[in-house]
Amino acid sequence: MTRRRLLAGTATLTAMAGVAILARPAWATVEATEAAIGAFTGGKTPEPGRITLTAPEIAENGNSVPVTVEVDSPMTEGDYVASVTILADGNPNPEVATFHFTPLSGTAAATTRIRLAKTQNVVAIAKMSDGSTFSDRKEVKVTIGGCGG
Repeated sequence: MTRRRLLAGTATLTAMAGVAILARPAWATVEATEAAIGAFTGGKTPEPGRITLTAPEIAENGNSVPVTVEVDSPMTEGDYVASVTILADGNPNPEVATFHFTPLSGTAAATTRIRLAKTQNVVAIAKMSDGSTFSDRKEVKVTIGGCGG
């Protein structure tokens, strides 16, 4: 390999890296979020109730937004929460987190911190052992974006 080819290859790689850095992620659409909900619920429309999503109304920094989900369930062998998913409709990928439970979990509750790109809806969906689904939704206003916003 000659020095000229090596320099030309290095210049090409540097230019490609510059384009990659300038590229912005595409935000998820409401349709993508609804498709993710449909995939999680098996096409069922979640009902309101039984699940509570707690999130701040205003997040000063989108890099670390605390959220808590709690589902009202006896957590017995015959009636328990199988899983809970959290989605954010304004992030590059709407799926944020999924938690799995069993009757041995005792309670169906989880707390985490999520990253939000901009002001958007955060949705929590609970899937019960009998296949029924429940949802809760909160709008979180973000003052400083966390995912490139």
